[in-house]
Amino acid sequence: MRWIMLCVCGFGLVACDMVPQWAGGDRPATTVAQPVDDAGSGSETDGDTPLDDDTELEASEPELSTGTLGRTVASLGNAAEPGLWLKTPLVSAEQAGRVYYPDTNRTVDVTLIPIDGPDTAGSRLSLAAMQALGAPLTGLPEVDVFAG
Repeated sequence: MRWIMLCVCGFGLVACDMVPQWAGGDRPATTVAQPVDDAGSGSETDGDTPLDDDTELEASEPELSTGTLGRTVASLGNAAEPGLWLKTPLVSAEQAGRVYYPDTNRTVDVTLIPIDGPDTAGSRLSLAAMQALGAPLTGLPEVDVFAG
């Protein structure tokens, strides 16, 4: 009986590291250390990787928006998706921002998430953000969006 309990406990500990993301198992990505060539012999692969050339890294980073981004019509986004976020075509990269609802004079800090579409297209606001703003869940409130 002891062996069975040890096996069950062992499998339970192994399974703790396999929690799916939807159940709160969002774990930070692990990195593997790359060996460093201390001899400085200059192998053939020097400079061929994107991490070796800073200009390639800078070119691949999206530009973050700043200041007032504009006014958008916000509908209720996926209610099962937690957090304070606004999916909007007003940004080209995920970043921190604020949303202001003039009807209730409330502001909430959100994560701005880019979506495809013209700047005049509508946006999707999280359930928690709609509630924090005091906006009607079944309506289409107009909100002002700010970056930063």
